[in-house]
Formats: sequence, structure tokens, C-alpha cells
Amino acid sequence: MSRPVYIVDGARTPFLRARGKPGPFTPVDLAVQAGRPLLTRQPFERSAFDLVILGCVNVISDEMNPARVAALRLGMGEEQVAFTVQINCGSGMQSIDTAYRYIREGSHEMILAGGTEALSHAPLVLRQSATEWFGGMAQAKSPLDKAQKLTEIRPDFFSPVVGLERGLTDPITTLNMGQTAEVLAHRFGIDRATADAYAVESHKRLAAAQEAGTLDGEVVPAFDRDGGAHGSDDGVRPDSSIEKLAKLSPAFEKPYGKVTPGNSSQITDGASWLILASETAVEAHGLEPIAEIKDSEWAALDPSIMGLGPVLSATPLAQRHGLSVDDIDLWELNEAFAAQVLSCLAAWQDDDFCRDVLGYDEAFGRIDRARLNVDGGAISLGHPVGTSGNRIVLHLANAMKAGNHRRGIATECIGGGLGGAMLLEAA
Repeated sequence: MSRPVYIVDGARTPFLRARGKPGPFTPVDLAVQAGRPLLTRQPFERSAFDLVILGCVNVISDEMNPARVAALRLGMGEEQVAFTVQINCGSGMQSIDTAYRYIREGSHEMILAGGTEALSHAPLVLRQSATEWFGGMAQAKSPLDKAQKLTEIRPDFFSPVVGLERGLTDPITTLNMGQTAEVLAHRFGIDRATADAYAVESHKRLAAAQEAGTLDGEVVPAFDRDGGAHGSDDGVRPDSSIEKLAKLSPAFEKPYGKVTPGNSSQITDGASWLILASETAVEAHGLEPIAEIKDSEWAALDPSIMGLGPVLSATPLAQRHGLSVDDIDLWELNEAFAAQVLSCLAAWQDDDFCRDVLGYDEAFGRIDRARLNVDGGAISLGHPVGTSGNRIVLHLANAMKAGNHRRGIATECIGGGLGGAMLLEAA
């Protein structure tokens, strides 16, 4: 049994930059801020959902299984089943994919699928040596034993590490995500000026979209507990320029690296939801689909070149449906790093790479930049890890409908050496 699955609506919060301290919203706060206006504007009761799925990577201790906590706070009822998924940067897309497969196979009719992340709330983590010392102190029985342990104390025991820093370092290769982008920049000859130029364009496109009202309806305002209103993505820099970015030092490979804070995705907080429905649910509730989900694909590769995940997931997806690069009207490729996006574009145009890695007879082809991330991406608006995969699908669906486009692909690289892609068609 295989049924059509539709995206009927969606909304996200503004993406808010982390500014050196916990932001105004926890992961569940963000999910609720995005969910309330989305659910309020629907013509059906909240109890109509069969399931809630939420992607989240950095779950905080006060909100275990944030999907369930969010569902309850959204007034979806005590009987609402809800679970959380985690596949690093792909978590928000994994929630959609899981919902898509449930509906396609006939077990569910309507699912709320989302992603949320509050990177500013990433915990501080003790060093391993400090953890061992505190454990020893807890096991010390006599005053003499405790006194002996006190002599072993070191100042760095009280200097914690931000958990996000460790979370963004691959445990297999020991490379952080920025270093994997440097590997790709070297492999595909991406220079610093080209990476900076891409970053500037990302900011210009997002600023233009905000000015034109393109994101109205997709982005809903968030209101914090102090009464502050957050109406738009606050990391955009409309005045960004190649000259300004050229002054920044490499972040990971000094002094000659290509990856800088200016051409990397921003550390942000944000949440996003999509409503997925079967044809039966669409007809029962009088809904108007935005787009139809046609297929999805996940891929795995060497973690040291994880940035090529979009190439290894999106290309087989297109190939399975007999689609050439020119058959895809719009692309959303999550901008982890400018060098990483540019390396994907280069790989798709490389005859040897496409032949040796993808099994093509020749290069997949050149993606027209006018079709790629048309309203900016994570470099300008940020990359809340558990949310981004959801956001790119939501925005792709909206951009396709607004431009009367037929097909689009949303894709992303995923820390740990994975990639995800989703094919949408006009409903």
C-alpha cells in the first residue's frame, strides 16, 4: 500500500542568535511558540492528529522527550502519542520522513512533525579528569581519604567545557565540523574569496526576502516571558561584504584555512513544524496542500567528508525518479559552511567523482545558483541543529508554491558522515 502524502501547512519561529548566554527559550518553549499559531489557524481540532514527532539533538534535562512535553503544552491532549528523534543535523527532516512513511503505508492519517533546538542552552560539561575526581570524592569514606583526595584537586577541574564544542567534534575522526569543511575545500579547490562571496550572497538573499515579506506566514513571532517580541531571524547582516569578511581570521585551520565565522552557519535557537496529511485527511478537513512528498533518501559516507552528504543522498533520489539536474526547479541545501556547499556543487560537476562515487557515466551537472537557497540559508539565518532539516523542507514547499514550481529537493549534510534528501512535487 502506498498513498500520497501532503504537506498542508507549517510554521517556524525566528532563528535567534546565541549571544554567549542561555537565550529566552528552551527547546520546548520554541516548539510551543511555533506550534500555537500554526495549530490555531487550522480548521480542525488538535485531537485530530494521530502522532507528534519532534527532532531535537541537545535535549535539556528538564524536558526529556520534548515531543511529548510540547504536545501537552500545545493542548493536544493526554492521549496524544509523541516521540523525539535524533540524527544530528538531520533530526528535523527525520521527523518528516518518519511521518511520511507512516502515512504513506496507511497506519496514520495526519501527523505533526517538527524540529527544535536551543543551542544557547547547551550544557557546560566537566572535563573527564574532574568527573573522575568528583567520583573519587563521593567514594571516599574516612576524613583521611577525603583529605587525600583534596590534595589532588586542580584548578582546571572548575573550568567546564561547552557541551556544544564537544558535540560538534566527530568522535571517530576527531575532526570538528569546520575541519571537515576544510578537507572539502582542499579537495575541490574552494578558495577563501569564493567562500566569502557565497556567504555575502546568503545574507543579501535573506535580507531581500525579509524586506519583500516572502517569509510572512512561514515565520511566526515568538514572545518571551519578559514580554519581548522576536519577529524575524536576527543573524542577518544586510551590509555584509567580501571586504568585511576578508578581515576575519580562519576559525579552524590558521593561518591559511578557508572557513571563518563569517562564512559558516550561525549558532542559533529555533523551531519548525510541518503538518503532514493523507488524501483522506485532506478531504475530510477541507485542507489545501502546499506540496506532495514524493520520496526521501538517506546516505552514509566517511565522517571526515560529511559535507558531501547532500551529493550522496540527493543524487540517487533524483536518479531513482529519472530526473536530471535540469528537472529540479528549486534546491534547498543546508548551508553548514560555504566551502561545504560549494564543494557539493563542484562534486556534482566533476566527471570523475560522479563516475567513481555515484556510478554515473558523466557529471550530474551544474545547479543554477538562481535555483539554490533562493532566500538565503543557514549562513545568514542560522543552523539550530535539530531544526534545520525541517526548515528547509518547509521553505522549499512554500517557495515552490509561491513560484509555481513543479519539483524541488531539500538536502543536508549530517555530522557523523550522513546525508538526507527529500523530493517534493507541486500538489
